Formats: sequence, C-alpha cells, structure tokens
Amino acid sequence: MREVTDTFPSQVDVILPCLDEAAALPWVLERVPAGWRAVVVDNGSTDGSAAVAERLGATVVREPRRGFGAACHAGLLAATADVVCFCDCDGSLDPGLLPSVADPVRAGDADLVLARRRPAGPRAWPLHARLANLELARLIRRRTGLRLHDLGPMRAARREALLGLALDDRRSGYPLQMLVRAADAGWRIRETEVPYLPRTGRSKVTGTWRGTWHAVRDMRAVLAEPPGPPQARPTAAPLADSPAGERR
Repeated sequence: MREVTDTFPSQVDVILPCLDEAAALPWVLERVPAGWRAVVVDNGSTDGSAAVAERLGATVVREPRRGFGAACHAGLLAATADVVCFCDCDGSLDPGLLPSVADPVRAGDADLVLARRRPAGPRAWPLHARLANLELARLIRRRTGLRLHDLGPMRAARREALLGLALDDRRSGYPLQMLVRAADAGWRIRETEVPYLPRTGRSKVTGTWRGTWHAVRDMRAVLAEPPGPPQARPTAAPLADSPAGERR
C-alpha cells in the first residue's frame, strides 16, 4: 500500500457513508492516509460493501435508517478521534488529499474546512447537479454571508464541536445543516480545492433530476431554520507527539 507522509502526527477518523459501493471501496480505502482510521458506515448495501470494507481493514458501522445524514451522523457518533473528516465512498474524491482539508483544523487555523470540487472532465459532474450547486451557493451566501462556491462532501472539523451543533437532519440536508449551524456559531470556515473524478456507479442523489430535486428540497428546509443560540467556537486540542500509525 502507498505510504502517505502526514504533516501532523495525531490521529484522524475518516467517515465514509456507503450504499452499494463495493466496486469503489478498494481504491478508496487504499488511499486513506497512513495512521488515519477509515469508518465505513453501511447504509443498507446489498452488494456486500460491508464485507469488502471489513476485509480491507476498515471499521464498519451499520446504520439501517436510510439517508445520507443518517449514515454521516452514525459515523460521527462512532468516531473517537479529535478531528474527523467526511468523504464520499464512490471514488469521486481522493482520500489521499484529505490532509490538505484536515490540516488547517488540526493546526487550529480553521474550525471547518470544505473541499470545493473541480471537475476532472465532463463526466465528473452532471450539468443539472452543477446548476443546483450554483443556486445553493447563492442561497448559502444570502443566509450566512459566506462566499462559498460548493457544499463539498469532503470536509473536516473537530468531533466534539460537531456533536455540539446538535445536527438532526438525517437526509440530504445534513451537510448544509452542519455548515449553517457552524456559521451561526461563528466558526472559522475555509474552502480549499480538490479534483472531482467520475464516480464508480450511479449517484443516488445527483444521478437523476428527481434525486437532485429531493436534495434541493431538503436543503431549502434547512435554510429556512432560524438561527440558533450562540455557541462557543471550537478549541484545538494539543497535538500528539507520537508518530502516525500504520494504515488500517
């Protein structure tokens, strides 16, 4: 397996929501940085995804309630590391790039980092999904004042701080609710860039107009939520001095 040099030695949990991703899992898990734990959340797969993930050394969590948010939150509850990352499990995003997303959080320079997707070719991002994303970025700017370009599925933050946001959306609105509540709490939110690759298989959300519409509907409901009470900004934990462990 490929060795990855980690800028910081402390551990990170990588939450990978999974629904029928057996074909993509070997590539995805092989590219999780050395010493970081892959937490694959099986959301009712019928293609043996959980068995593939276990065979490849990942920690497998089973979440029977269908929904992207349900899978993500189950992974967050199962995580134990100070810093957690979220990443799609379909091969569209390279987990080997996660240090560039997580390092600002681990260094205490940011509280939430989102990875802006740059399509690596015309097949990577359907036109209707790109248009929906542009509209969502406009609505986010109006709601929060943040000038973001993408509600990227690859992101990093501190686990305890995320739990403190009391996220309760269990569908497609989960990533947006995380962003909106973090913005309301005064978090330092940063955007970086990663290439967006053609996914393995068909998207359960953006692969169809109907799936995209349901996602937009869920996210509009999140944007309509009134701001919550102020919260304390996340604080960085001391970085460990021990070297990173071996790849899971």
